[in-house]
Amino acid sequence: MGAANVIPGVSGGTIALVTGIYEELINSLKSFDKSAVKLFLKRDFAGLLKHINFKFLLFIGLGVSSSIFTLAKIFEYLLEIHPIKIWAFFFGLILASVYYVGKSVEKWDKKTIPFFVLGSIIALSIAFVNPAPTPNGNYFFVFFCGIIGISGMLLPGLSGSYILMLLGNYKLLMVDSINALSSAIKSSLTGDFSYLDNTLQIESLIHFLLFLLGSLFGMISFSQVIAWIFNKYKNCTIALLTGFVFGSLAIIWPWKNPVINPEMLNRHGEEMIIGYQRYLPNLSDANTLIAISCILIGVLCIWAVEKLAVNKDL
Repeated sequence: MGAANVIPGVSGGTIALVTGIYEELINSLKSFDKSAVKLFLKRDFAGLLKHINFKFLLFIGLGVSSSIFTLAKIFEYLLEIHPIKIWAFFFGLILASVYYVGKSVEKWDKKTIPFFVLGSIIALSIAFVNPAPTPNGNYFFVFFCGIIGISGMLLPGLSGSYILMLLGNYKLLMVDSINALSSAIKSSLTGDFSYLDNTLQIESLIHFLLFLLGSLFGMISFSQVIAWIFNKYKNCTIALLTGFVFGSLAIIWPWKNPVINPEMLNRHGEEMIIGYQRYLPNLSDANTLIAISCILIGVLCIWAVEKLAVNKDL
């Protein structure tokens, strides 16, 4: 999930849905409610940990956070050097996910199919919206990005990272601020606190804190809504989510060229991407064949995950 959330266009919610932990994840996040507050005030910590499904959330949190901190730098490199191969791998993941997520709908009929179509249209519409031309470091907007970003991460098919890209703050929050925090932690562990005099790094750390607070607020409030809808209209909800996943294939189509406006620069003086031009690949090209292989590897990964889930159930 952490790896998926770092890639713009790929949803951690999709991975949770395919691996069969989505419903438990949403219900666990929903448990941060009035009952949890009462247990905390009573100092019934054992009851609180059980109520919020702490063990499950702990390992999810450890996996996601460690993945984000280790993969932020790796994907920053890979997306610049081997973008098509990375997009192709995740395209394969999502392509296979459409089948396995859709299979969990008990019955495809006149009630569920319209929700699938609606989800597909929404995701496709998002795919062709151009990103904001410049990042916005306003503190209130960064907090808002946290709320919107985590909402996207909780919805399969709607990538929180991609939404951040549309808002113009993907690099600011998912790369710069995370790398600044990672650097600050490493420096602190060695007793070097010179980064406290670095204005740009402090600004990035403030952005990370505000983004984290917004994410926590959005996660708790948005999970309440999703859990209620999921429990009330399960089949229609899964059909809608399947549509989200299917429509997101357009977002992560591997063969696309960035549209750059040389007159628009970010705070590092780099030219900004304002959109993408998608194209069909040349099937006789060796790089295309490698990319197709990456797609197949992505499909096989989802197939393997499903096999492991089935064996566990048996």
